[in-house]
Amino acid sequence: MSPPIHVLGIGGTFMGGLAQLAAASGVTVSGADQNLYPPMDGQLLQAGIPYREGYRPEDLPDDALIVVGNVMRRGLPVVEAMLDRGLPYVSGPQWLAENILQGRWVLAVAGTHGKTTTASMLAWVLQAAGLDPGFLIGGVPRDFGVSARLGGGPFFVIEADEYDCAFFDKRAKFVHYRPRTLVLNNLEYDHADIYADLASIERQFHHLLRTVPGQGQVLLNAESASLERVLQQGCWTPVVRFSAGDPADLDVRMLNPEGSRFEVRDGGRAVGEVRWSLTGAHNVANALAALGAARHAGVPLARGVEALSGFSGVRRRQEVRGEAGGVRVIDDFAHHPTAIGLTLQGLRAAMPAGGRLLVALEPRSNTMRMGVHAETLGGALEPADRVFLFLPEDLHWSPDGIRERLGARLHLAAAIGELTEAVVHAARPGDWLVIMSNGAFGGIHETLLTRLREARDGGI
Repeated sequence: MSPPIHVLGIGGTFMGGLAQLAAASGVTVSGADQNLYPPMDGQLLQAGIPYREGYRPEDLPDDALIVVGNVMRRGLPVVEAMLDRGLPYVSGPQWLAENILQGRWVLAVAGTHGKTTTASMLAWVLQAAGLDPGFLIGGVPRDFGVSARLGGGPFFVIEADEYDCAFFDKRAKFVHYRPRTLVLNNLEYDHADIYADLASIERQFHHLLRTVPGQGQVLLNAESASLERVLQQGCWTPVVRFSAGDPADLDVRMLNPEGSRFEVRDGGRAVGEVRWSLTGAHNVANALAALGAARHAGVPLARGVEALSGFSGVRRRQEVRGEAGGVRVIDDFAHHPTAIGLTLQGLRAAMPAGGRLLVALEPRSNTMRMGVHAETLGGALEPADRVFLFLPEDLHWSPDGIRERLGARLHLAAAIGELTEAVVHAARPGDWLVIMSNGAFGGIHETLLTRLREARDGGI
């Protein structure tokens, strides 16, 4: 039996998922974090896992292994106390690899974009085939209602993040996972607080590629030049290429422009048709990756296609939160210009004629706040009719370039309340409003729905 663990940073989707897996496997779990918010606070409560708000040195147990999240830094009193007291500690990815993944058939989904959605699709296809997979996903698949579970079979799906492990282990998380099936969805520059350039991220991806056995399989997006460069550094595993736009081992014939209907093809041979509620060519590519990975685990493509037509999506990925005053409010996690642009293009293609696409955006990630994507963000927002951009105090760049690109379509706000009222005054029946942030965005989703209802009833 593994010793009790105390998780520092338990509110993150990865560490909170790890805590749930540990508890489900019989390990005694406690933890600490700051400002926990949905969905992880509710999942921890449901799993019966106790945690404390805030990091206090006196809360560190003497009889537990400390699992350290990558949010922790040297100089924090709780970290210094852990080191001074000589408490045993480990990174989350290492604990997961040694205690949960060991002996499992790991199916890892890596890439700059689409990891959560693709991993959710893959878990769902395996589940529909009766394989009862375990999983740890950086979001909540609607078909499961939780972000992590042990599962009962040999298969384990994991969202393989390239962010670093901990203050004492600066390798990418995914080098610990040792997958037998590896999805490489795409690769662009991101995580500017960790990586100096794209080449350094490609090097980490090649470290991951080196761990896949010769009897495994790599599913690779044929449209990514970065991933091809990773392969050129050396590959010892069979590769299956997929593409939503070009001929490949697995590709598609699009049956409508928004991507909610498409025919899956295997080597040019039609396998079946997917009809679902998702939109965008990027989600079609995600589907091909999931189908190919599931096939490697033994699920025939035709059966996978049938399962995907019943896929319910992922919370916070084009999730309709409600409608008020004739305005549809959609929540989306996208925080990289490429993902933002693809999401908006897909939604634009799916909108009824005459409707407007409104965007409320919080640049919350470290990379976004540093300004690495400032020059490309305006182009990504081009499909929108109106953009409401929140400017937090720690934003290290000027929005002038976006203003120059979007002109009068752009509204800037230094306070969330100000942004909310600007959206309410601008919105009209028939609009789709997309709220984009990789955080809680100050609870703006429900606030906007409430204010839009009030506006409809004459409350402005």
